[in-house]
Amino acid sequence: MHPDNHHIASLLIGCSQQKREAQKNLYREFHGYSMSICLRYGETRDDAVEIMNDGYLKVFKYIKTFDSNQPFKPWIRRIMINSALDHVKKYQQKLEQLEIEAGIREIVKESQLDTLNYEDLLDLIRKLPMAYRTVFNLYAIEGYKHEEIAEMLDINVGTSKSNYHKAKKKLQDLLKIYFEVEK
Repeated sequence: MHPDNHHIASLLIGCSQQKREAQKNLYREFHGYSMSICLRYGETRDDAVEIMNDGYLKVFKYIKTFDSNQPFKPWIRRIMINSALDHVKKYQQKLEQLEIEAGIREIVKESQLDTLNYEDLLDLIRKLPMAYRTVFNLYAIEGYKHEEIAEMLDINVGTSKSNYHKAKKKLQDLLKIYFEVEK
């Protein structure tokens, strides 16, 4: 077993025994990874922090259900996504999505993509209505199918697909404005 795996395994054991130091170290170990997921769903950085903290409460509450024969990262990823979905449901009823790469490539030149940094892209995605942003994240970034999204969000498959296309159009409009300002 890789030394890092032993380290994570010992943290998980400590967390299952509700040891604060182990919880703190697990949080530190996966903070960046968790935050990168939550930033895609929150409208603001504060929203992302709230989603992540809710996620960690669930991690520590359900840590004993984690199967140590499985990798930990996908398990914590799933919890963070579920926390984000809970957050979205709390503030909005309908959820929609957008495919970023195809949408961006349709309206901007390859050379312009080089000038679009990650933070600017996140800012543009955050400008999408929450419903669009959520479906976008699930479909384009997390790789879920429309059928899975529909089940997770309790919407029709057609609604997921329709919202995806609406979100794609909205992001295209935002990107056009972004690149006009950048000129």
